[in-house]
Amino acid sequence: MTSPSYVPAKLTTPNVDEIDLGNLATALRRQWQWILSGSIAGLGAAALGTAFTTPIWEGRFQIVLSPKDQSESSRLSTLIASSPMLARLADFGAGNQDKLETEVKILESPSVLKPVFDLVKAHKANVGEDISKLQFAEWLEANLKVKLEKGTSVVTISYRDNNKSTVLQVLQRISQAYQHYSGRNRRDSLGKALIYAREKIAIYRKKSEESTRAADAYRIRYGIAGGVTSVTSSSAIDISKVLSSSVGTNLGAVINPLSSNSSPLSSQNDTLAKLSSINQELIRRQQIFTSNDPSIKALMRERDALRRYVETSSAGILALPSQQALNKEQAQEIVLRYQELDRAAKRNTNALDSLEIAYQALQLEQSRTTDPWELISTPTLLEEPVTPRPARNIVLGLLSGLVLGCFAGLIADRRSGKVFRLEELQSVLQEPLLATLPFNRTEWATTLQLIANGPLEHATSLALIPVGNSHAHCEAIAKQLRLYLDHSVEITANAGWNLARTCEMQWLVAAAGSTTRRDLQSLQQQLKLHTKPMNGLVWLQG
Repeated sequence: MTSPSYVPAKLTTPNVDEIDLGNLATALRRQWQWILSGSIAGLGAAALGTAFTTPIWEGRFQIVLSPKDQSESSRLSTLIASSPMLARLADFGAGNQDKLETEVKILESPSVLKPVFDLVKAHKANVGEDISKLQFAEWLEANLKVKLEKGTSVVTISYRDNNKSTVLQVLQRISQAYQHYSGRNRRDSLGKALIYAREKIAIYRKKSEESTRAADAYRIRYGIAGGVTSVTSSSAIDISKVLSSSVGTNLGAVINPLSSNSSPLSSQNDTLAKLSSINQELIRRQQIFTSNDPSIKALMRERDALRRYVETSSAGILALPSQQALNKEQAQEIVLRYQELDRAAKRNTNALDSLEIAYQALQLEQSRTTDPWELISTPTLLEEPVTPRPARNIVLGLLSGLVLGCFAGLIADRRSGKVFRLEELQSVLQEPLLATLPFNRTEWATTLQLIANGPLEHATSLALIPVGNSHAHCEAIAKQLRLYLDHSVEITANAGWNLARTCEMQWLVAAAGSTTRRDLQSLQQQLKLHTKPMNGLVWLQG
């Protein structure tokens, strides 16, 4: 009677990410020799590099680019407000980040650091170093660092050199060069501003004299009253101005508007007052007498004469020295021209006054000018060299060796071609898993006893077929199975294909690391030719 065939349960595939991480850790453990070798190599390289690296020493100091006196803006506020051009030439006013960054670039220029570079070359030549290929740009990039601290006007200057004794000397020379540059820049700016102010003062003094002289000559020529601010456009006079004045309305006090005994301003007020009085008197008399009354006609003739005078003299503003006849438009044109000349004279005079005030402020500032850059820390040499740093080099060497060792171990593990994963084995063979055994044979008892009482309970013969180099495992499994089975069950270990074909049950035995991918390809072809299906797979792993 044929025993029923045993069908193992399907294996549930674990989470792919967990498998990858676990397999990676397992592969690294298998290749521990590579990791150890890489770590030793990294430590050795770090130790050798530290031992044979020439120490590099560093010194540094800090300066403030903004002036120390924060009240400067208030002292020069008049200059900045009155003459922005002078303020820019004198380098006054609020600075911005762009200006600070420009100053930093200037500090790195050959115009400031060339004497320092020459000093460094002289020191290196004295100690026997080859300076024939030493260039300023290379020296600046490799040895000097000028850094503007973020959000401040503080600049940190650091210098590195392999000669410890020259670091402080070079820093001192750099500090002196920066201080000299800052003072020179300040003096040059003030000097340019003073020259500019003197030139402009001479120009505007001449302009002021000429414009004032022209305005005065024009005013005298036409007898224009001083303080002219507007022009009367017609004979319609603002009576409210006249009524508010203290001029009386006595008609008996007849004033000759062209009389030389009256000033132009008083003539203007008296003329308007008289015209207003005549109008009032005319209104009063027209209520009593007829229009043909001689007194009314006389008042009307006098009113018309005053109106013509107001129109041709702009309400008395003009007091012509001669009796030339002017119409209303000519009189207004004369006054407008005078106002234009007067404005030009005042504008030139005000500009001259502002320039003279600014010039005095510049002279005062020049007398009190000091170096605007404050040295907030003196050149200081660090106690330890910046390179090499043994502790940092050892840590970096160890980490680098570990990384390289892990990388090399993974490559070696991959190139070995051995199969260490059950998933990879099943993806090729696609045989059902019967049992998973550890390499420690003392732990097989329970699992093999369950197999003997289960799948092999009614079997008569069993063939164990090794996959790859798993022959020893086949012998060990057969030996223990015989302890739990009757002698009626024939167990053949390391059975060949012909012998396995005659057995009732056939198991594949594979162990992690004992099988290569080439073995699996060969076994896959053999299984296709072997028509009898396998009953299960026994997998051994650590």
